[in-house]
Amino acid sequence: MSTQKTKVWLVTGCSTGFGRYIAEHLLEAGEQVVVTARKSDKIADLEQKGDALILPLDVIDRDQCQKVVDAAEAQFGRIDVLINNAGIGFFGAIEETPEADARRLFDVNFFGVANTIHSVLPHMRARRSGTSI
Repeated sequence: MSTQKTKVWLVTGCSTGFGRYIAEHLLEAGEQVVVTARKSDKIADLEQKGDALILPLDVIDRDQCQKVVDAAEAQFGRIDVLINNAGIGFFGAIEETPEADARRLFDVNFFGVANTIHSVLPHMRARRSGTSI
């Protein structure tokens, strides 16, 4: 169970880049962090950096988003901040982009955010507290 002195953060897309950087720094600052990535083996080492809950999460899977939120609530008692970091991009001319690639981009970058918010927001509303980034 979490103490009120620290915040509980749920960060998506932590395998590389900005998400990993955020998770590392939050853990080093003593925060409680739910660290997620599609492949949890890529983030397993972060468990040694602090009070981390390491979970696999593909944000386009709404059921998996709910399972992550449920696990976070069970472990820490709440989620104070959701950081929707998971995302993809690609370079190239839009007219040359295969439709499947464009749809995947929207699935992750739009619906992925919607899925995580859908799972977290009821808990935040019930507590009248929380932030989604």
